[in-house]
Formats: sequence, C-alpha cells, structure tokens
Amino acid sequence: MISKSTIEHVFETARVEEVIGDFVTLKKSGTNFKGLSPFSDERTPSFMVSPVKQIWKDFSSGKGGNVVTFLMEHEHFTYPEAIKYLAKKYNIDVEETEQTNEQKEEANERESMYLVSEFANDYFQKVMFKTDQGQAIGLSYFKERGFTNETIKKFQLGYSPDEWQAFTDEAVKKGYQMEFLEKTGLTIVKDNKTFDRFKGRVMFPIHSMSGRVLGFGGRILTNDKKAAKYLNSPESTIYHKSKVLYGLYHAKQSIAKEDNCFLVEGYTDVIQFHQSGIKNVVASSGTALTPEQIRLINRLTKNITVLFDGDAAGIRASLRGIDLILEQGMNVRVCTFPNGEDPDSFAKQNTYEELNTFLNENAKDFIQFKASILVEEAKNDPIKKAETIRDIVNSISKIPDSIKREVYVQECSRIMDISENVLFSTLAQISKKEHQQANKDFKKEQKAFEVVRQEQPKQKIDIQYELERKIIEILLLYGNETEDFEDLVLKEDENTNELKLEPVINTSKVFEKIYLDLQEDEMQFTNPNFKSLYYTLIDNLHQNQDFSTRDFVSKLSQDMASEVTTILMNDERYNLHDWERNHIVPKDKNETIAQLVSQTILSLRCYLIDKKVAEYKNDTLREDVNVKGVLEDVRDYLGLKMLLSRKLGKVVGGKI
Repeated sequence: MISKSTIEHVFETARVEEVIGDFVTLKKSGTNFKGLSPFSDERTPSFMVSPVKQIWKDFSSGKGGNVVTFLMEHEHFTYPEAIKYLAKKYNIDVEETEQTNEQKEEANERESMYLVSEFANDYFQKVMFKTDQGQAIGLSYFKERGFTNETIKKFQLGYSPDEWQAFTDEAVKKGYQMEFLEKTGLTIVKDNKTFDRFKGRVMFPIHSMSGRVLGFGGRILTNDKKAAKYLNSPESTIYHKSKVLYGLYHAKQSIAKEDNCFLVEGYTDVIQFHQSGIKNVVASSGTALTPEQIRLINRLTKNITVLFDGDAAGIRASLRGIDLILEQGMNVRVCTFPNGEDPDSFAKQNTYEELNTFLNENAKDFIQFKASILVEEAKNDPIKKAETIRDIVNSISKIPDSIKREVYVQECSRIMDISENVLFSTLAQISKKEHQQANKDFKKEQKAFEVVRQEQPKQKIDIQYELERKIIEILLLYGNETEDFEDLVLKEDENTNELKLEPVINTSKVFEKIYLDLQEDEMQFTNPNFKSLYYTLIDNLHQNQDFSTRDFVSKLSQDMASEVTTILMNDERYNLHDWERNHIVPKDKNETIAQLVSQTILSLRCYLIDKKVAEYKNDTLREDVNVKGVLEDVRDYLGLKMLLSRKLGKVVGGKI
C-alpha cells in the first residue's frame, strides 16, 4: 500500500498538462490546451486539458478525469502504478510496504505479465553486466556496435544466458508463476518441458510510451542458420507488435520539440541515432508499418521522415507505408543513405553535424522520391511511365486535404512533364472508383446483415437530468462564492390591497442557497450519480472553505471523476471551434452567478410541479379517488407554478 502522504504529495506536485504533454502534443487554447484525442482516430482536436482545474476531457470518446485517471486510461495502469509513475517523474519518494509473493499471485493477469516483464528486463541487464558470460558475449557485442555504457544503460540492453532454462529457473525461484512466464512468451512450455525463448541472445526491451516493458527483441550472435537472426516476444495481452514503435518512449519529447519524427527499421538504427545526438527517431522493428503505429506519431507531430538503407531491396515495397502515412493526413519526406550504408552504420561513422546536414540536404518530398524510384524503373518505356504516373497519382489520392492534393498534382506535373489537366482527370477517376467501391461494399454489408431500417424517434431531452446536472456544475464551479441573491416575495400593496412581488436581498454562499432552496421543497435528485455527488459536494463545501475541484476530483472513483470532468469541461468544447474568431463570444457565467442559481432552481421547481400535476390528472381517472380533492391540489399547484413562473420571468428578463 502507498501511504496517504505520498499520494497527497503526488497530487500536489503533478501537473496534468506536463504529464499528458508526454503523450499528446498540446497547443495553447485560451487558458487551456487542446490536442488530438489519444483514444480515437481523429484529425480535428477534441481533447482538452485545463491547467487551472487540473483535469482533462476527451470529447470524442467521452473519457475524462485527473492526471491519475489519464494514466489509468491511456497506459492501463492500476491506481498504485499511476501514483508510482508520477512519483518517479517528479522525484518523490514512495512510502509503501513491499509486495509479498502472495500479493504477486493475487495481481490480475495484465499486471502479473507486466511484473514478469520488468523482472526479466532487470535479470537480462544483471546477467550482462555482472556475469563473465554476459560481459564476454553480450556487453562486448554492444561495445563492438559502438554503444557507450551510458547508451546501453539508457536503453536497458541486456543478455540472456546461453542455457536452456537459466532465466525460467530464476524467475520461478523468485516467486513468478509459470502461467505468466508462458503468456509473456519469455518461457516456452512444450511436452512438460520448459525452455528460455531468448536463450543466448542480446536483448532489446520494448517499452510503452510511458516506459513500461511490453516485450523484447532478441538477436542471436551465433551463425546458426536454422535460428532466426531476430526474435520478438509473441503477441500477448500487453504486447501488440502492430501498435508499438521501438524507441518512442525515449523519443517522444524530442519528436514534439523538433516537430518531426525519423522512422527507421531496426533497433540499432534507433540507438545509434540517439547516441549521435538525433533523438527524435523510432523504429517499426522490422514489421510493415501499420495505421496504429502512424497514429502514435501523429499525436506528437504531423511530420515524418522515412529513412531507407542505401541498398534496401525492399524500397519499392516499402512505398506502401508512405501511402498509409498520407492517408493519416501527415507530411512525408524520404531520405536514402549511400549504397552499402544504413542509418546505424552512417550515424556511427559521422559526427552529429555531418549526420544532421546529410538528413537536411537529402530528405526529399515523397513525390520527388517516388518519382525518382519509379522513373528509373520505367526509363524509356511509355507504358511503364504511364503506370508510374498513375501510381504517383494514386498516392496523391490518399491525401485527405484538397489543397495539398492540388499542390502535389502541380509538382507531379512538373517532374513527370505531363499536363495538370490529365493528372486531375486521373485523380478524379481514382476518387470516383474508390467512392463507388465504398458504396458497393456498404450495400453488400447491409444486405449481408439484412438490416431492417426503422425511423428512429427523436430523442427527447431529459429536462430533470439537465437541471440536476446544472446544479452539480454550479456547485463545482461557484459553490464557495458569496453572492447577493434577490428573493421575490408576495406582499400586499397598502393602497390597492393587491399582492405584488417585492425583492428581498439575502447574502449567502452559493452552496448554502442551493441547499436551503432544495430542502425547502424537499426536492430529491433522481439521477443516482448526481445524488451522490450532490451530498458529497455539500459536505465538502460545508467543511472546507478552501474547496478546490482539483482536490475533490482526486478523491473520487474513476467513474465519478469522469462524470465530474465531463461537467467541468462542458464549456471548454466551444474553445475547440474558435468561436471568438467568428465573433461569437459565449457569455461569462461569472458575471451572473446569482441569476444562474436562481434560474436553475426555479426551473427545476416549475418542472417538478408540471410533473406532479400530470400525476394528479392521471389519478382522476381512477374510481377510488376523491376527484374534488385532487382538483383542489391541482389548482394549488398551478397557482404556485404561476407565481414561480413570474419569478422566473423576472430572473431571466433582468439582472438581479
């Protein structure tokens, strides 16, 4: 268990915009920050972070909360793990009791797999640095590659002993279950025998964006032709190869800062570049680039520079990855190294200045690069040249932005010496064909499922839900504010003997006004979440004069925290659309807090009266009911409704 004082220290120190900024590129938007949702695929920002309230809200997925709930949602941390991550980030000592073997066994599957992976990572490093075999084989290999001790430790490189089950035996001895050793792929179980998957290999741990070990890549050092040169952890609950980029944990801040990401193929390419001083580099780890991997980069920058080996036989096949990047609305440049060189060897042989200059001078726009590759293949063959042009136009068709498409058509026209009209016509044909195919697929899908379409009734607004929600919002934002409330009371005019509404000013806290008004009419919340939040808020506001939403949210459950942040960030969604730029300025509620409170309470009372009157009208249809008595009650309620409506009209019509 983590001590309460540690948790409080973490919440006091951690800044939500700093933590989320490690995972999402945030841009200033008024007093808030906005960015692309890390939980859904989008091109228009719908993710808001409030430094003042220390909360975040993702309007595309509906998720929201504080700094801890973000880590729990994004990194799938448990609550203690999120606290530990923040403590490490802000150099806070964590007071806790050490986990026993029994507690390790009770951990859920996902957490157990993380624990096993972390243990393996530590084990492989210790073997390499503290055993004769590790130093002679593993460490010497990395030294030969030109890696310094600092680099080796930074990337947590290691070595798995060339023994059948050295790692497995050590893990079992330390209390880790065979079930999770097998599920992570670290141990192979076959015919009741166990084997270390990475026996005799140098180890490259693969980290999540937050630094958790998800899996491993292992390189064999012998000339065994039957064994794969590189071996990766198998797919598991925590490791999905298509959704991970090697080096992203170490590169994310540089990618955001440089506003560009270099994409390479292998582990050593990343490490050598990083050691040379270029840190905004990641690798697809030898796999074909996937949309999920591209979206990881898209959160941090819109610019990707793809680096190819000088003699890479698969350059043409790799062009498909460029099309995928274009589909995501990103900007692509391509750079190839001289024949016989790859990013690893070139970075090793050149200084930072030489490497940086080479990348700047040789990175080409994707159109120029693709044209140079394909034109070389086509040479003087008219048919192949036509196919080449169509291939390039097909790539341009992937770009979602129409202005960019037109600019690239003009560039292609210049490079390929062909009229723009022909290219635009071809582009239109491709787009039309894709549109027709999409419609065809859609119709086929509809037919396959035999969906019976029914006209959906218009969704009715739940007035009571909205009003209860508004009361919670007012308490969260203004609960401790002191306001002058005008209460309209009926008084008899001395001259005419008529009843008139006269104002009486009462000064009180907002939460006290709301509590007393609701108590007076014995009004109850119908929504269970709002009911729970209401009483919790009233209690907190009553006991704490320094009430802050940040502290309040930090003590709520994840579900409740999400509910509260949704309410708190509701107004922030308008900032996403830059209303002020269009001369639409939402009214500042701080100017009319008293009016807002009175209007909301009066509206709720009027609604409940209407609801009660409707119930009474239904009662008159029953034979066992005293109709006369019911009608008298209805008359009284309607009279009260009229009075409240007059009050509401005055509140809405003029400032109190």
